[in-house]
Amino acid sequence: MGERKAALIVQYAAEIKDKFGETPDMDFLQKVTDGLGPSIYNMDSSKVSGTDEKELQTVKNNFLIKKLGLADGPELMEAIKSVLNTYGSSVRNKHRAVVYYQLAKYFGKESIYN
Repeated sequence: MGERKAALIVQYAAEIKDKFGETPDMDFLQKVTDGLGPSIYNMDSSKVSGTDEKELQTVKNNFLIKKLGLADGPELMEAIKSVLNTYGSSVRNKHRAVVYYQLAKYFGKESIYN
């Protein structure tokens, strides 16, 4: 694993601990990060804007429905908003890897990454 990716994973882990009060599963966090590919290095695509409705739809459609295989329903957007609220409104742009990590755990879909 490259130094840049390793440094980002350490940063993501610190946010999970700080914002969610959880000890991160480092192996799972690395798998989620790997699943995002080079987008983690792009300032725009590496973040999720909690106030951009179009962005939230993208998270729902591309991650929850396509990647995790969940059926569409109001609970998907509720889960996204719950994760973003816990992350905190003080953080305007939230790390996509952390959001996806939390959503996969929320729905018990860690096995998707095995």
